[in-house]
Amino acid sequence: MFEALSGNLNAVFDRLRRKGRLRPEDITEALGEIRRALLAADVATGVVAEFQDRVRSQALAADLNRALNPTQQVVRIVHAELVRSLGGEAMSISFAPRPPTVVLLAGLQGSGKTTAAAKLARWFRSQGRSPLLVGADLSRPAAVEQLRVLAAEVSVPVFSEATDPVAVSAAGLAEARRLGRDVLICDTAGRQVVDEALMAEVRAIGQAIQPHYTFLVLDAMVGQEAVRVGQRFHEAVGLDAVILTKLDGDARGGAALSVRAAVGCPVAFASTGERVGDFERFHPDRLAGRILGMGDLLSLAEKAEAAYEGHQAAEAAGAAERVLAGDFTLDDFLEQMRQMRKLGGLGDVLAHLPSEQATQATEAGVDERRLGRMEAIICSMTPGERAQPAIIDGSRRRRIAAGSGTTTAEVGELLRNFSAARKMMRNARPGGGRRRSKGSKGRKPRGSGRVTPAGGARNRSAADLLERLEGLEGSDGGAAGPAPGSQPPGPLSWPGR
Repeated sequence: MFEALSGNLNAVFDRLRRKGRLRPEDITEALGEIRRALLAADVATGVVAEFQDRVRSQALAADLNRALNPTQQVVRIVHAELVRSLGGEAMSISFAPRPPTVVLLAGLQGSGKTTAAAKLARWFRSQGRSPLLVGADLSRPAAVEQLRVLAAEVSVPVFSEATDPVAVSAAGLAEARRLGRDVLICDTAGRQVVDEALMAEVRAIGQAIQPHYTFLVLDAMVGQEAVRVGQRFHEAVGLDAVILTKLDGDARGGAALSVRAAVGCPVAFASTGERVGDFERFHPDRLAGRILGMGDLLSLAEKAEAAYEGHQAAEAAGAAERVLAGDFTLDDFLEQMRQMRKLGGLGDVLAHLPSEQATQATEAGVDERRLGRMEAIICSMTPGERAQPAIIDGSRRRRIAAGSGTTTAEVGELLRNFSAARKMMRNARPGGGRRRSKGSKGRKPRGSGRVTPAGGARNRSAADLLERLEGLEGSDGGAAGPAPGSQPPGPLSWPGR
């Protein structure tokens, strides 16, 4: 969603980097380009004006030319103001001392309220809570049935009756207390447009169940219209937070940047896909980093950790250890590709990487179809061939190519790149490229041992993954672009390049 905005902003910063010293005229010109980029992204005009004024006052007040990297100082100022516009810090959810904690969802029809209700219930379950869903949308055909189907995926019960929305909501609250449920999520009806009948119904439901949180479910693809919708709901029912849906769409993303500043309530959650698991807490600093091309490796590491539990986590940790040590096999390589699918696929992983690394992968021709052909090649090998690729000769390559629907050239290229990757990972280990001295044969290098406490495989894997991923962002905590005087990393090598 933010690709166009990210590209325009990074183009502005690239032009500033070529200037070296920055004059006030250069900053004014850059701010004009940033303003046009934000307006092109459908950010509300009032929000753009306030953002531009704040960045200008800070940039002109700072003595940028005394800094080691003046352009980087401008990037830091823009990043800080983006975080401020998006809400500052992630919203924390507290629970009522006397259960249940009541959550009321409101919004227009088609914004994704019913799906968001099931996703929110799944999130509460992941926090150790026992939610109950209440279907109070009795005006849309099959709305309650849709809620039941989605709730079954996340193992959450649904309460609804064929009466009226207010009575259903009140009865649902009584049912939650009877069952001992500590969270109640009420899904209400919507309209095509904001009207008084919709507001009156939401207000009546709110008076009946006295919600602790009233969330507006807002479609992120409606642009500046999101500001008007948010303001009307906030004036009528009093919002506590916003849930942004369809953040994986191809719209310009102005709603995400506008709603916090214009409506005055934070964004609590973001829906990033159609699956019930595509739902996460909204972190303003991480989204600002993605917009400026810095990546969002923390969210990627959290998704990787959440994708595996128990025995799967131990297996994933072992495979990651072998990959990082350069001792992995084609089976491990295949498993890593399948793990990436659980994280949302290659496109979602690249969206979380810093722009430089994502661009390298794109230029190298890495895409989902090519990864699928690589998987087909590996699946056409025998277990022995996956463990020892060196035994694959010409006749074996022809058999593998025929079984996978590829060519012998593609098989050979995969094997060459796999061998090069394993060699590279071995050389990247501490001391991996040094020759052992005489007399050291059979001894382990000092400091190379690792003692892992029982049950610590998952934590160790997540920590190692995060530590290595953070190296992509640079030692300054996520600065956009390479450090002055540094050499860019070499291109990636993939089959078919």
